[in-house]
Amino acid sequence: MTAGVASAPAATGGPSSQDVVAALRAAGVGEVDDSTLRRAEYSSDASLYRVVPRVVVLPRHVDEVLAVLDVCRRLNVPLTPRGAGTSIAGNAVGPGVVLDFARHLGHVVSIDEQARTAVVEPGVVLAQLQREAGRHGLRFGPDPSTHNRCTLGGMIGNNACGSRALGYGRTADNVVALDVLTGTGERLRAGKGVEAGSSPVLASVDRLVRANLATIRTESGRFGRQISGYSLEHLLPERGFDLAKALVGTEGTCAVLLGATVRLVQAPPATVLVALGYPDMAAAADAVPPLLKHHPIAIEGLDARIVDAVRGRRGAAAVPELPEGRGWLFVELAGDNAAELEAAAGPLIADAGTRAAMVVTDPTQAAELWRIREDGAGLSGRSPAGLPAHAGWEDSAVPPERLGGYLREFEALTQTHGVTGMPYGHFGDGCVHVRLDFPLRAPDGAKRFRAFLLEAAALVAAHGGSMSGEHGDGRARGELLERMYSPAMLAAFAEFKGAFDPQDLLNPGVIVRPRPVDADLRVPAAGPLREQLTFRYPHDGGDLSQAVHRCTGVGKCLANTTGSGGVMCPSYQATREEKDSTRGRARVLQEMVNGTLVRSGWRSPEVHEALDLCLSCKGCASDCPTGIDMATYKAEVLHQAYRGRLRPRTHYSLGWLPRWARLASRMPGLANRTLTVRPLAAIGKWLAGVDARRPLPAFATQTFRQWFAGHTPAGTGTDPVLLWVDTFTNHFSPEVGIAAVRVLEEAGYAVRIPEPGLCCGLTWISTGQTDAAKRILRRTVDALAPHAEAGVPIVGLEPSCTAVFRSDLPELLGTGDGAVSAVAEGTRTLAELLTDRPEWTPPSLAGVKAVAQPHCHHHAVLGWQADQSLLRDAGAEVDVLGGCCGLAGNFGMERGHYEVSTAVAEVALMPAVRAAGPDTVLMADGFSCRIQLDQLASRRGRHLAEVLSDALDARTE
Repeated sequence: MTAGVASAPAATGGPSSQDVVAALRAAGVGEVDDSTLRRAEYSSDASLYRVVPRVVVLPRHVDEVLAVLDVCRRLNVPLTPRGAGTSIAGNAVGPGVVLDFARHLGHVVSIDEQARTAVVEPGVVLAQLQREAGRHGLRFGPDPSTHNRCTLGGMIGNNACGSRALGYGRTADNVVALDVLTGTGERLRAGKGVEAGSSPVLASVDRLVRANLATIRTESGRFGRQISGYSLEHLLPERGFDLAKALVGTEGTCAVLLGATVRLVQAPPATVLVALGYPDMAAAADAVPPLLKHHPIAIEGLDARIVDAVRGRRGAAAVPELPEGRGWLFVELAGDNAAELEAAAGPLIADAGTRAAMVVTDPTQAAELWRIREDGAGLSGRSPAGLPAHAGWEDSAVPPERLGGYLREFEALTQTHGVTGMPYGHFGDGCVHVRLDFPLRAPDGAKRFRAFLLEAAALVAAHGGSMSGEHGDGRARGELLERMYSPAMLAAFAEFKGAFDPQDLLNPGVIVRPRPVDADLRVPAAGPLREQLTFRYPHDGGDLSQAVHRCTGVGKCLANTTGSGGVMCPSYQATREEKDSTRGRARVLQEMVNGTLVRSGWRSPEVHEALDLCLSCKGCASDCPTGIDMATYKAEVLHQAYRGRLRPRTHYSLGWLPRWARLASRMPGLANRTLTVRPLAAIGKWLAGVDARRPLPAFATQTFRQWFAGHTPAGTGTDPVLLWVDTFTNHFSPEVGIAAVRVLEEAGYAVRIPEPGLCCGLTWISTGQTDAAKRILRRTVDALAPHAEAGVPIVGLEPSCTAVFRSDLPELLGTGDGAVSAVAEGTRTLAELLTDRPEWTPPSLAGVKAVAQPHCHHHAVLGWQADQSLLRDAGAEVDVLGGCCGLAGNFGMERGHYEVSTAVAEVALMPAVRAAGPDTVLMADGFSCRIQLDQLASRRGRHLAEVLSDALDARTE
């Protein structure tokens, strides 16, 4: 191996974690954590690599950062800076101290509107900067797809680009000055034209540049997306010795970022999107060079495979109309007004080499198209073959004029190695993203992975390209740099790092003296887990290990998506703790499967602590692009941990709620008095494990079943429908069931209800009592299947119970069971049933203003689109909230969860309720959502059935 790239072993020996923690605390550093839980959370980023840190530090101010480095230098402990942890190359994991800037150092310090600059702390999230800059009509140019969680420090670390770098440049092109701390302990103000003699570090850098002028001029900065290695071209005399730009993309290996001054650009008043269709993606790439002269701010390439993935995951309606083809270019033009841009689109299309073209001027339609691209990283986490796809070769780049040829040869290379993926990318810059289904779980998986990377590196080098086009080298590509650069250039890289970090403490094993590309891989280190599982995991080959490794770490769970209707991850939105994110929980479960850090299996305290605040909302099952399902994993853990053992009290109280409700229905008055008389209620709550601050809901004096037994059907409807009678509707909210019967009969249905004693098993599932849940579901399926097989729809009113039939039922009893499939496929929501009945016209809701809180399971499993369509067609004006109500079944009732439950409600629900007028209808189909509204806002939530029933009254008046 050539000089400067010899493999460096992982750090071993040295001071213990306890010694490091003690030294850090003695130095005045506050948040220092060497717990197994915290180390598990930070053992991976968004890459394939797993490196367990000794200690995690969350610095509260810059002085603490200086103190951390000082301790690391004295104790010879590696230091790895980290932002959002969304690095795909493995440049945010390290064996020593991991320094997380995102928690506390995330502020926009100032914005200078006249100079068009912003001063930011390293942990500031890009979306926050965009919001604050947007108030001045400005924006930061680069815009990675992770914009709603990636940090500016991380972007500076790997020289992030994004879709619009064609117009606005890379991060390096938008950095004015950096405040950095070198590995020598020297604090530098890095900018353009800094005096080399002002610092020993800079003097060393100046000498190496002067000694390597020819090498740097011929090998560095050959094209825009040459991100791999160090960008030493910025230090050339003709470039003004711009140290700030040279430090961008060094991935924390040379200096620790303390702050940055970045350039802002004026947000364009107008944009137009031109979508172009081609026979395939390579043909689309061939068309790029002639389009560049039209000065678009973005040219993005999409392949049919990723569009098919969006269609398959989100449904056909999620894919807007596209021009004919199997490969597309999205070309965005920006200017002063839309009319000029529409006119400019004509000549561009004339140069596009295709008649399949579409000009999109509507911002909403354009956003729908861009969403396909934005979700690409997550959706491509499963290959076209349905296998886990990995980011080992994720963002190579070649000069745009070489892109079509490169793509054809790359496609041939993947076929030779028997791997598949869904390519897309920034074609205007020649950058291609793809995740490939490397067989990492096979005995020779790591060897085959390595063989592919070596050949792919040779291919991209042959096209004059870069191993990385925007994510940096990290552990994924550092070893491959010798295929791209000469020994002289690699030696210059080593000397550059040595000038800043002579002890090799800063992010070791990255770029210089890199770790082998097949070292520290996470997936091969965790064997399969298939034995004695209670869920089937049909989409993961029955393997829980593969299921939890669905989490690639892209971190969408860290973003607040409630504004766009998302749910994930409600507890993280309340606590901002990594362990309470879907990603953090997945990392702990991955470590449990690995068994070397989290060692007590299902009963590991770290696992239970990480899962404690999971609301089992299933939001991740729909909102996470990888399709991870933490609610199911939590139920599995609880089942395994307590199988044959005494359980927590809430498992017997709230977990057996249907049984207690049936018992209470015999004497509802006595039951309610027991729940409301203060001393008795307090004792009862303590015994049940319920928080003392939670009022317990009253039992109905007449159950829905009792009402239905005396009900005389209205109308002459003959189409049968089976109305599922869930515990909550029957025993607590019979008025919902009564309203549903009225609406269904008015729509021409003959309503039936199933026999008594059946249950969906929801409360048993959520508390991990899945053996009992399976027995309950088996009886229920045997009773419901004849109706479903006869074509009678099964309609559920309580979303969580309805979702059990659609999701948990097949997972628990198996998809190969015909009766199970019939019930799952035959179960509908009320809105789904009614919107599929063309002869029925909904009653008018004109003039009705509503705030709707879709139940989490409704959003995640069933989909709220039918409800929204029905309400819109009926004339209602509805504000649909994202996020969770915070009660989430038994979660918010349990002792120890009250504060988080109410904090979750404050993310979206409670602010919307406070802003709503007294006449605004608060819609909530979920019983738990209605309870939360009643207890926290003293407002009554209304089920869709009740809203429609009320409108029927108005229609008949």
